[in-house]
Amino acid sequence: MNLKSRYLDPPLLTGMARPCTNLFLSIAVVLTLTLMAVSGRSVPKIEILRTGLGAEGEEAPEPIPTPWPEQFHALLVINNTNKPELQVVDLWYDWPNGRNLNLIQNQLGKLLHDVEWDNGTSYYYTLGVGDDGGRECRITHVPVGILRPNWLEGANYLGQSYVDGFLCNVWEKVDFIWYYEDVITKRPVHWLFFTGMSVHVMTFEVGAVLEDSKWQAPAHCFNK
Repeated sequence: MNLKSRYLDPPLLTGMARPCTNLFLSIAVVLTLTLMAVSGRSVPKIEILRTGLGAEGEEAPEPIPTPWPEQFHALLVINNTNKPELQVVDLWYDWPNGRNLNLIQNQLGKLLHDVEWDNGTSYYYTLGVGDDGGRECRITHVPVGILRPNWLEGANYLGQSYVDGFLCNVWEKVDFIWYYEDVITKRPVHWLFFTGMSVHVMTFEVGAVLEDSKWQAPAHCFNK
C-alpha cells in the first residue's frame, strides 16, 4: 500500500499486546499539551505572516515544495485526532529500489512493520516475542505504488505559518494533506492529513539507507 493509503486508512492488526513503556506515557503528555486539535475535514488556520516582494516591488513568485530526496530516514510522532491513538514511526523511504517501510509503534502495543513496494504490494506484520503466538501478517494489493519524490507537484500554496517553533511554507493537496516545510532548511516539519492524522517530523536524515535484510517479510506471511 502506498504512503497516501497508509495515512488515509491505516491498517490494523488485532490481538496486540500492551507492554508498559514510560516513553509513550511521556509522549502522550507532551502531545496532549502541544498538538493541534483537528476534527474531520476542518481547514486549519494558516496565518499569512509575510508577502514576498521582488526587486521592482512586484509580488515574488510563490515558493515550490522541495521534492523528497530519493532516499531518507525520518522519525515521526503521530497523533490521530479522530480516535485515541498515538504512534512513533520510523519511516524509511527508498525510491531507487521502489520500497517504503514504516516501523509503527502504537502506544503500549506491538511494533508493526509496514513494508510497501512500488508494485502495489504491502506487507503488514508483527514478529512476536518468544512463543507468545503474537506473530501476525496481512498482505494487501493496490493499483498504485509508493509516493514519487515529486508527489507535491501542483500543490496549492497557502502562505507561511509557525508550527513546532519553525517558520514554514504551507501547501495543500486537496483531499489529502497540508504540508509544512521549513523555510530555511527546506525540510518537512509537519504533515496534517485530511483524516485528522497529525504527523510531526522529529528527525530527517537525507541519504540514509536501511539494509536489505530489514525489508524481507517473514516466513509466517507466506505459510498460510
